[in-house]
Amino acid sequence: MQRSEGQRMSRWLGVCLGLWFAVGCGQPPTGDSVEEASVGSPITRTKPRARMAAGAEHSLSVRPNGTVWAAGSNEYGQSGNGSTTNSAVPLQVQGLTGATAVAAGSIHSLALRSGGTVWAWGHNGSGQLGNSSTTSSPVPVQVQGVTGATAVAAGAYHSLAVMADGTVRAWGSNGSGQLGNGTTTTSSTPVQVQGLTGAVAVVAGRDVSLALRFDGTLWAWGSNSDGQLGNGTTTSSSTPVQVQGLTGITAVAASEDYALAVKSDGTVWAWGDANLPMTPWPLSTPVQVQGVTGAVDVAAGYLFSLVARSDGTVWAWGYNAESGQLGDATKIGRTTPAVVPGLTGVTAVAAGRDHAMALRSDGSVWTWGNNDMGQRGDGTPASQFLPVAVQGMSETSSVAAAPAHSLALRYDGTVWAWGANYAGQLGDGTTTRRAAPVQVPGLGGVMAVAAAGDHSLALLFDGTVWEWGNGGAVPVQVQGLSGVVSIAAGGGHTLALRSDGTVWAWGNNSVGQLGNPGAGYESATPVQASGLSDVVKVAAGGVHSLAVRSDGTLWSWGDNYRGQLGDGSKSRRFTPVRVQGLTGVVSVSGGSEHSLAVRFDGTGWAWGDGGQGTLLLANGWYSSTRPAQVAMTGLVELAGGGDTSLALSATGALWAGGTNESGQLGNGTTSNPLAPGQVQGLGGAVVTAAAGGDHMLAVRDDGTVWAWGHNSDGQLGHGAPSDGTTPSISLL
Repeated sequence: MQRSEGQRMSRWLGVCLGLWFAVGCGQPPTGDSVEEASVGSPITRTKPRARMAAGAEHSLSVRPNGTVWAAGSNEYGQSGNGSTTNSAVPLQVQGLTGATAVAAGSIHSLALRSGGTVWAWGHNGSGQLGNSSTTSSPVPVQVQGVTGATAVAAGAYHSLAVMADGTVRAWGSNGSGQLGNGTTTTSSTPVQVQGLTGAVAVVAGRDVSLALRFDGTLWAWGSNSDGQLGNGTTTSSSTPVQVQGLTGITAVAASEDYALAVKSDGTVWAWGDANLPMTPWPLSTPVQVQGVTGAVDVAAGYLFSLVARSDGTVWAWGYNAESGQLGDATKIGRTTPAVVPGLTGVTAVAAGRDHAMALRSDGSVWTWGNNDMGQRGDGTPASQFLPVAVQGMSETSSVAAAPAHSLALRYDGTVWAWGANYAGQLGDGTTTRRAAPVQVPGLGGVMAVAAAGDHSLALLFDGTVWEWGNGGAVPVQVQGLSGVVSIAAGGGHTLALRSDGTVWAWGNNSVGQLGNPGAGYESATPVQASGLSDVVKVAAGGVHSLAVRSDGTLWSWGDNYRGQLGDGSKSRRFTPVRVQGLTGVVSVSGGSEHSLAVRFDGTGWAWGDGGQGTLLLANGWYSSTRPAQVAMTGLVELAGGGDTSLALSATGALWAGGTNESGQLGNGTTSNPLAPGQVQGLGGAVVTAAAGGDHMLAVRDDGTVWAWGHNSDGQLGHGAPSDGTTPSISLL
């Protein structure tokens, strides 16, 4: 299964002059494929966060293979193709691969790469490229001193990055205090924003910056002449101040002189010069935008605003006289929201100065408004008043592997399944096994999938969770659960992380894996895990559970017979205990009787049962009740399935260790080596992988799915009954 975009106390964030992205300290696991003795979990390198971004007159997009493409104005090299020539069609940014997010400033661009490095190109007169110079660059240069970043944002002439520890770095122009370091001095290298911790996302307007914290509060600094800081004044601030009266924020956007936010109840709030009817000036505290509900995204352009709703529609209001940026085939502005016709299935929006972009669940990007510089990227020279498609933005985004069946989530939001189906775990209304993928009917707008022994799960963009299998052959909604941002599946239990940082669990509780002693032996409905808050990631092992908090600490509960809880003992725990000796954790995974984690520095750690080399250690097969460092470095994820583990490096190489009876190590044999080895035939092209215990799945950067290991029920998805000891391409 796969981690959700973004972790976090919010699912999506939008930013004007820049971007829309799924947020967080990395991407939380959305589930782990497991059963009592066979556990699987996901690893993902380039699942997009900000797959598109709109600058003043240029646009950026991340393709499924991790490359970045740009169109529009390029006077300062902001398109990153080595020239300063404008282009009305997308051209590839030079020398940049493994991108997971992009942000666009007025005339500069940013990309976040897997591994947490940040790269910048374009105008640099204020040092907004962060490379200790003020020399512009038409190709990407690395931002100095920023590693382990989890999100980026770009203002007009400044840049921001969220770090894995929840702090924020800023660089570039600072005349209004938008760098947040207590000064108004420009800096060409990153400086730390003062007094701000627990950040999960940032956005930037022209001379203003905002950060969303894990607790759903919003903080702002920089220019405030129009009340855009939202703190009841018009006084600028060079350090963060809290936006008044707003909690439970899930999305935020900022423009030149106003800001927008979405609350967890789907309402939209605005402050500053937001072009609303009969609002006092200055509007220095947030007011609710009337006429739009069910919001999941916002974007703020120059005097116009966009909202994406949970029903997939886009709504717009504001200035429209010149370029048709409201997308309604007119040039008539309005101060109340109205639907953009012809758009469905939209999951994210972005706004430039006077053009707009929308990302649909099928992975396609749609755009409208001004195109005088080719910024829409559709190859036409004129303004476009209705959305048109930008091609080439689909493919498989993530996979999930249970012991005998497999799932794939495509960029169009559909779910496909294959393998064993005796309990209806393929969700196609039958109990017929499938050797090739079939679509799970009735599911759309899916953001993450998870698979366990004989059941499957899907997390939708609207925060609901759906499950099937275990006797039910079609998806049904899990009742009493909303606002979910991540899911994880254990052998007989399931975890859900809500946007408020709480963890909820249901299913088997025989050894405390639900984290709630009051739940009894099992619970058919979700119960809250005791004593846990500020959680940003969850993972499930066979009969144990794991959670990462926003401070980078790791907590565990459930069975501990093999030391898989990492607390130095072998005592089961019915409530969460802290894993010893680990800080700065950015991802976590659970195997059958072992656990794995990656720290912000790219080191991997493992504990629990290591008898078959499952812990990926360089010096032999042994078990450990405390975290031990794995052999590989430069990692972005680790995943455990059954008694096998996978490790994904920032270069896209995939490594495996552990049991190999069915060829699940992908080394062309069924023998167990003494040390982990690289999976053959995939090169450095892996972006996502999942471990199902006896079979493994990987997605390459071209969107193809590869599988190897046991295939008794067709779980490899290549249409043939034989096992595979090296990866082969799936029919998906």
